Formats: sequence, structure tokens, C-alpha cells
Amino acid sequence: MVRTEISLFLKNVPGELGKLSTTLSEASVNIDALTIQDASKYVQGLFKARGKSLKRIAPAASYGSMRKDSADYALIRLLVDHTDKAIDLLSKAEYVLDIMPVIALEIDNKPGMLAKMAKKFGEEGININYIYGSAIPKGKKSLFVFCPEDIDLAAGIFKDQ
Repeated sequence: MVRTEISLFLKNVPGELGKLSTTLSEASVNIDALTIQDASKYVQGLFKARGKSLKRIAPAASYGSMRKDSADYALIRLLVDHTDKAIDLLSKAEYVLDIMPVIALEIDNKPGMLAKMAKKFGEEGININYIYGSAIPKGKKSLFVFCPEDIDLAAGIFKDQ
């Protein structure tokens, strides 16, 4: 349920997602969840947060070079089945990446289940920074990834999930 999410930057050009996914698949690393967004606003926020509680794997110089042309990059967030292996592989391939603990919940794929999960967060006073998820139509389960402000408190309320 508590998993480590990998966030990384890719050039926003055709073929980069294919290159990333091939790199992982050739090492037998499976992607369990993934989301992509424009990185320009994220990078601006990253630099405002820098020096506070930001964990960085990449050197500061890598972030500096990304900042000036961040509109040319996309932010990828993903969960994989072999996190340590993926981090090592991606670092060696010189990807700029961060890691973040998140809550990954497999829930029933039926109306109201996401509402039930979101309500639990709200009842405990836990803000959700972002969420992504997916289900196969008519499938029995969905996977949703929540990034709460308080990971420890969130993990406690979903320990039986």
C-alpha cells in the first residue's frame, strides 16, 4: 500500500516514452502505474521548494539546466514492481529523478469507491496533493495512487486495504 513513486523528467519529444519504457522492460521492470504532465509549472515549484524538504537524487546542476528550458520537458510519475532496480537503472542512464512515498490502493471498480477513499482522507484531515488511477472498463479492480501531505497518517487509515 505505501509505495515509492519515481518522478522523472523526459524531453517532450516523440520517442522518449518509448525509450524509457524499453529501458525498464529490457531490465524486466514492469510499470504498474504512470502519469505524464507538462513539467514547466512543476519545475518552477520545485525551485521554490528547494532547500526545504526536497529529496533529490540528481545533482543540483541537473535541475539548473532543466529550469531554463522546462517547457521542453514532461514530468513522468510512475510506480514499478522493482523500485530499487529501476532507480539504479534510471540513474545510470542519467535521468533526472526524485522519489516520493505514496499510497497505492487497489479498489473495487464500481461507482462510489473513489468517493469512499477520498472521504476517508477528508475525515482524517489529510490533504491530497495529487492522484492518478485507472481501471479496465468492466474490470473488477482499479488502481489509484494518492500523494497525501501526511503519508504516515494516510498509511494508518488504509492499513487494511
